[in-house]
Amino acid sequence: MHRDPNSVPTMVFDWGSIKWLVDPDGVPGASSTLGEVIINPDRGHDRHEHPGSDEILYIIEGEGRQTVGDGPEFPVTAGDAVWIPRGTLHSTFNTGWRPLRILATYTPGGAEAALREVPGFVELAPGAHPTWEMGGRDEPRG
Repeated sequence: MHRDPNSVPTMVFDWGSIKWLVDPDGVPGASSTLGEVIINPDRGHDRHEHPGSDEILYIIEGEGRQTVGDGPEFPVTAGDAVWIPRGTLHSTFNTGWRPLRILATYTPGGAEAALREVPGFVELAPGAHPTWEMGGRDEPRG
């Protein structure tokens, strides 16, 4: 099954956005989730966990800081991969001047549904794109 990014909704947060290209709710028979995460410069998400899914991050572009569990924070850059076991606290922060682009997978899929509960979450319809305004810090408009 082919999915064009313009055919799926965009999850928008105060730190960036996500497009889930394959997920159990959107692709019949899919048992895992795959999406592109964009973290804007000088932004990141709070430490959180996915109790029922392992997560793999592959850094496509940009640079940042990553935490996994109780280990020390470490730098990530294009070409790096990070495995996050289910139930492990983790966070990602963009330290660069350009967007940090990440491919993220959940195995099994479905952990993405919990992101709808994040304060400030906005979902844009397929084909709609987030708009970022300059200010003291960029802020999304849905």
